[in-house]
Amino acid sequence: RRRQTVAFEFQPAPRSGEDVVSLKGVHKSYGARRIYEGLDFHVRRRERWCVMGVNGAGKSTLLKLVTGSTEPDDGTVALGGSVKMAYFAQHAMEVLEGERTVFETLEDAFPQAAQGSLRSLAGCFGFSGDDVEKKCRVLSGGEKARLVMAKMLYDPPNFLVLDEPTNHLDIATKEMLIAALANYEGTMLFVSHDRHFLAALSNRVLELTPDGIHQYGGGYSEYVARTGQEAPGLRN
Repeated sequence: RRRQTVAFEFQPAPRSGEDVVSLKGVHKSYGARRIYEGLDFHVRRRERWCVMGVNGAGKSTLLKLVTGSTEPDDGTVALGGSVKMAYFAQHAMEVLEGERTVFETLEDAFPQAAQGSLRSLAGCFGFSGDDVEKKCRVLSGGEKARLVMAKMLYDPPNFLVLDEPTNHLDIATKEMLIAALANYEGTMLFVSHDRHFLAALSNRVLELTPDGIHQYGGGYSEYVARTGQEAPGLRN
């Protein structure tokens, strides 16, 4: 059965201050394993940072530090003024209430929204017709990811932090998400192993390597042209 994907006009994100997040002198270890020693990293408005490195380099840890879901051992992490952040993590799907339907989940999140608007949002993320009546507990990993993203983007934040956002998405939904985020006015920090997502959406690269941390102006395509190499663990 072919799913229809619907284009959806996302509302513009509210404007943040110029400094979105600032990490100064951040140290982070897990037991004897040192992830960061004295990390300085700044994200400014409308920058779209992709974070790259081999498994275990500290990509997800950086996102957790930025979002406050883990604390640094030393140093500071400060969010800028008027920053409204949303974080899509791999565990984001676990917070859905199993007995609520897809439509009820959206209604709970946006009680003021018109039914038609929520149905259009659901359709955009691949829930058409009776799919909106499915209970969350029976949803597949991909469906849960799509529902969490629908909730995140209906009332858009101005700072999106995304950890492997396309992992469970089919091609049509992935294309829709990339198109929506290409027009997004806010700031992004993300980890992805999807070449198309990286090339379409990044304008800065943070590379975590055993020799240290390298920052590149320009997006993923410029990074590849400059270094002659692709990111580790890439998928098409």
